[in-house]
Amino acid sequence: MIKPHGSDELNPLFVYDSEKRHALVAEAEKLPTLLLNSAAAANAVMLGGGYFNPLTGYMNKADAMSVADSLHTASGLFWPVPVVNLTRETGIEAGSRIALRDPNVEGNPVLAIMDVEAVEQVSDDEIRAMAEKIFRTLDENHPGVATFTELGNTLLSGPIQVLNFSYFQTDFPDTFRTAVEIRNEIQEHGWDKVVAFQTRNPMHRAHEELCRMAMEDLGTDGILIHMLLGKLKPGDIPADVRDASIRKMVEIYFPPNTVMVTGYGFDMLYAGPREAVLHAVFRQNCGCSHLIVGRDHAGVGDYYGGFDAQTIFDEEVPDGALELEIYRADHTAYSKKLDKVVMMKDAPDHSKEDFVLLSGTAVREMLGRGEAPPPEFSRPEVAKILSDYYQSLDS
Repeated sequence: MIKPHGSDELNPLFVYDSEKRHALVAEAEKLPTLLLNSAAAANAVMLGGGYFNPLTGYMNKADAMSVADSLHTASGLFWPVPVVNLTRETGIEAGSRIALRDPNVEGNPVLAIMDVEAVEQVSDDEIRAMAEKIFRTLDENHPGVATFTELGNTLLSGPIQVLNFSYFQTDFPDTFRTAVEIRNEIQEHGWDKVVAFQTRNPMHRAHEELCRMAMEDLGTDGILIHMLLGKLKPGDIPADVRDASIRKMVEIYFPPNTVMVTGYGFDMLYAGPREAVLHAVFRQNCGCSHLIVGRDHAGVGDYYGGFDAQTIFDEEVPDGALELEIYRADHTAYSKKLDKVVMMKDAPDHSKEDFVLLSGTAVREMLGRGEAPPPEFSRPEVAKILSDYYQSLDS
């Protein structure tokens, strides 16, 4: 199986030894506490699950600035997005040991314990400089920019020990998996070559066929359909609805034992190209050999070019920085001429009218009225789940 990023073995920061974990939970009750923001909490969950291997905790200012600027830490580790604990709290001192509390669970239970190695101030200009590199814009209407620039100016760095996986394990017990669990499951399947499909949306026919194309073109043993379970921007479909619709599609339309439907506990960054590279890093940590990178991968609005998330792998990812390879996908749609889903680049003799193309707005309006989109666009069983959801919003 493919090696994790940056090390021979995966090193998750979750404390698996139950006796040690219980002792840390008890210790945490006596420690000074910090209520995390959702972004820092999501980083802790990803560190705990091994997705952010080989990091041992939150980055310091030098590493964060270096990663934003050059996709490498100060010591040279390839990494695409700063993994930070930015806060508005003051009074925490370097050298202290603190309990990190979860903002997303009632009662704010302890999520992790942190040994604070450094407490550094980051100026507004430095925050904006990092944001511009990560998101390629400073437009405050960009949801990632809006979140990142409001986290705070105090940066806490140092190693953490993760004590639970926030709400993800309880709310999505059948879907949430750590990178450790996914690697183990791939091994149990006996799969060697695995392609990952990233999604924060339900899957329509085009997505379904894209997964098949990738599996066939690459000759993989299976596919990891890996959905984001964390915070999204307003208007995005909730994770439980996405989960149900994807599982229904896989159950009916894919051969048994070819697909793993799983999810991970992270908040969407909407960072386009940089986030695509981050997706590649943590899919390598999951044990995947390939990642599908499609049109406007991890994008939002019109902030990124259609294929910027592919070209970054040519222009900014050094040779050998990752073992995982990407599968480059064009926009896929149902061809009326060929009576099947194709990549649009593979049908140069087609005009727009030869494809079944529907905007997200049009689809939402149809579903809200209880109308099923054409079967060439969406499987009827999937459309039913989504229609029930949209109609519930109006009732």
